[in-house]
Amino acid sequence: MIQKEKWIWMDGRLVEWDRATVHVLSHTLHYGYGAFEGIRAYRHHDGRSAVFRLREHVDRLFGSAALLELPVPFSREEVVRAGVETLRANGLAEGYIRPLLYLGPSEVGVYPGDSPDVHLAVVTWKWGAYLGAEAVQKGIRVKVSTYTKHHVNSVLLKGKVVGHYVNSVLAKMEAKREGYAEGILLDHEGYVAEGSGENLFLVQDGVLFTPGEDASILGGITRDSVITLARDHGIEVVERRLTRNDLYTADEVFFTGTAAEITPIREIDRRTIGAGEPGPVTRALQKAFFEVVTGRDRAYDRWMTYYTVGEQAQVVAAPATEA
Repeated sequence: MIQKEKWIWMDGRLVEWDRATVHVLSHTLHYGYGAFEGIRAYRHHDGRSAVFRLREHVDRLFGSAALLELPVPFSREEVVRAGVETLRANGLAEGYIRPLLYLGPSEVGVYPGDSPDVHLAVVTWKWGAYLGAEAVQKGIRVKVSTYTKHHVNSVLLKGKVVGHYVNSVLAKMEAKREGYAEGILLDHEGYVAEGSGENLFLVQDGVLFTPGEDASILGGITRDSVITLARDHGIEVVERRLTRNDLYTADEVFFTGTAAEITPIREIDRRTIGAGEPGPVTRALQKAFFEVVTGRDRAYDRWMTYYTVGEQAQVVAAPATEA
């Protein structure tokens, strides 16, 4: 359940939460033709606040829009400022940011028109552990879904596109109905793709494996962060195709994502993974990740957009790069 805040940013201005509405004929509502992002802000151990990899997320939003041939009505820098402004307006020293590119009601058919009616909303709210309070510590039970990940030539998989997530909703509903926390989707050839909203890693003999960028996956920003942290900590990372055999016999398996952060998997299809608890590589990467996002490890400050909550707030970030 989303905790209601006070303000939502819509097309350049802050609107009261309950007044931030769209028309029932909005094209995206009917056809799923739009793009979005999920971003987190963390309170650092020294009391400062920072959005984690904000610019990379905004770049991915623009990339999704480019895949869809959607003209974004704001610059990258304006979207960056909108995210921080909305956090500040809601008094959130940490929280979740959801930018959404959507089409208005100008067209009611499948074709969005020669000049799509594009709008941008940015929502922020408080959000804890996505898969449950104990998931990060104890791990979760998951199942391989009966639903297959989209074929690479059926949709534009590298975009974070609204309509793509019907596939994820079905996989998640199936998993929850059968008593699991999450589902793992395979691609059309039977290889491991990702979770309903997470990328996936496994550990075998101390080596970290994950499906490559050529797989039917979204290029996750948390995924990229974990790969960087693993290599910087001397852990070998291999990107290759994975099968269910690899999942079932792995020493460790975990999900990554902005919402999921690093969530261990202790059981897949009623098979215990490793010792049935988060393993040493997973724990080491969790520790490294949370030290970064809480500001205890300053080596990755390039990933931070600092801001303050208050009347005289300041935003400190690396210079924007316009496409």
